[in-house]
Amino acid sequence: MDRTLESLQYLIAQVLPHRDPALVFKDLNVVAMLQEFWENKQKQRAVFPSEGTVVYESLNSPGPPFVSYVTLPGGSCFGNFQCCLSRAEARRDAAKVALINSLFNELPCRKITKEFIMESVQEAVSSTSGTLSDADDPSTSIGAYHYMLESNMGKTMLEFQELMIVFQLLHWNGSLKALRETKCSRQYSLDERMRSHMALDWIMKEQESPGIISQELQVALRELEEARKAGQELRFYKEKKEILSLALSQIYSDQVTSSSNDDQMGLTLSGYH
Repeated sequence: MDRTLESLQYLIAQVLPHRDPALVFKDLNVVAMLQEFWENKQKQRAVFPSEGTVVYESLNSPGPPFVSYVTLPGGSCFGNFQCCLSRAEARRDAAKVALINSLFNELPCRKITKEFIMESVQEAVSSTSGTLSDADDPSTSIGAYHYMLESNMGKTMLEFQELMIVFQLLHWNGSLKALRETKCSRQYSLDERMRSHMALDWIMKEQESPGIISQELQVALRELEEARKAGQELRFYKEKKEILSLALSQIYSDQVTSSSNDDQMGLTLSGYH
């Protein structure tokens, strides 16, 4: 742990040279520091040059505790893990978690290496019904995952994050074929079109198994809350929640429209008689 802290302090001295490494995490202006960190990275290495910088989101709440999320360039998302009594405090706490993870991401151990790929594929095999031989077959889920990792050799975990989230969501959604067809391209990013397609998939599942969306949404909300309080990366759980919420809102909207049309038809028939 001491060596990790020393490494983080060394990185702070490199990317934020005018900051005191020993006091960086006590700085009340941690929001500005996080922004400065990513702006410097973009200038130095042109990291995610076409994407925005740091984006914050606060949940609507009439009172404490307040929850804030911060999304970094590349798609990683973090939230406040402490119980915060103000929106500003929640924003600072989320920024602190994101800054620590951003700095940790600069360590050599956060690079995608051959060893990491081998361990990740083995973990994927143990958690599915696949086999190690599937890793050489891009038509399988394990093979698609292996190809995706190989294509991102040398990148850091945060640089790889959005593509990883896409893989996780497609696996959860049962539509990994779409990922294989794109050959795991970085261009296959999370956007409104992709979320809408996944929401439509869940609407179809709801027709086959009524209540499944509400059940999955409760699971996603619990996972999101637990991961946030543990200071973990949140994008996967947050995207699940948004996709399922979109599906539910679409079902509700269709029901309201259908009910309104039925009422209008009833009035028309009543007038006819």
